[in-house]
Amino acid sequence: MNTLTANLHAMMAAFYRPTAERYKIVIEAKAFPSDHYAVTSQIHLHGYDLAVALVAIAPREGEATLRTEDIIDTIRKDDSIALVLLSGIQYYTGQFFDIEKITKAGHEQGCVVGWDLAHAVGNVPLKLHDWQVDFACWCTYKYVNSGPGNIGGLFVHENHFQDKDRPRLAGWWGNDKKNRFEMAPVFRPSEGAAGYQMSNPSVINIASLLGSLELFQEATLPKLREKSVNLTGYLEYLLITKLEKHIQAGRFKILTPSNPKERGCQLSLDFPEQMMTIFEALHVRGVVCDERKPTVIRIAPTPLYNTYTDVYYCVSYLDEILNEIFT
Repeated sequence: MNTLTANLHAMMAAFYRPTAERYKIVIEAKAFPSDHYAVTSQIHLHGYDLAVALVAIAPREGEATLRTEDIIDTIRKDDSIALVLLSGIQYYTGQFFDIEKITKAGHEQGCVVGWDLAHAVGNVPLKLHDWQVDFACWCTYKYVNSGPGNIGGLFVHENHFQDKDRPRLAGWWGNDKKNRFEMAPVFRPSEGAAGYQMSNPSVINIASLLGSLELFQEATLPKLREKSVNLTGYLEYLLITKLEKHIQAGRFKILTPSNPKERGCQLSLDFPEQMMTIFEALHVRGVVCDERKPTVIRIAPTPLYNTYTDVYYCVSYLDEILNEIFT
């Protein structure tokens, strides 16, 4: 349904219902910019002051990633939080948040808890139903490989399936299929997430997505995750051993947690100097990665199509580039 940011807006229209007592939204201080835009615009739409209603959680001084206990502590200390909306995997650092624990803490505090899973879907194991997640949104053009700008996905927990009177942005495609063509002026939502759809999707987009999902079904997610853990572990090992002198010299550091349970396939490398020069040199050598300003290059060996040989060459080229620039 729709694309990611449009889905986030649709979900906040339904699940961000601020009151005089509860009106704040919790996000990461360095959430993806579009998430910031969506959240701040929703706060503005409801007439609240950003300085008060936006709770942006940052890592501790000197640390790159957020501690689960700090997120939970923030939620528990503030009775005015209405919505917790975080990334499943943090786009800049590659940190995989403990969705189950954070969702539980939010619910215990009376909050709605939603997740942006753009960098998590097709990358890490997700049990949204078991974890009692209220809603989640994602795109399909990253690890799910459906193509740039393709259709997004939406999850609404079955706890909300019978909540037919919840305000929502209604549209043709969300009306119950059994009576959609009665052309009635009264909206009768389909059950579950389907009831939050608005317009019918592009057939071309769906066909593109289907081709990718069929590959995932054949490969199976458990096997992909097993290979992913090994691939990224190999990448981390080579970076630490083969590029040890560059790490010790402060030319780069790994921001992503070392614990495989706290990351997907991405490692975020922080280069305090010459990041764009290094990035462009990698591309010239055929290494497809991406940069996130001001100082990060994200390298993500993806199990569906990357190999251990790819990882070896990537690190070898990076070593060659750093030697050229700094020695």
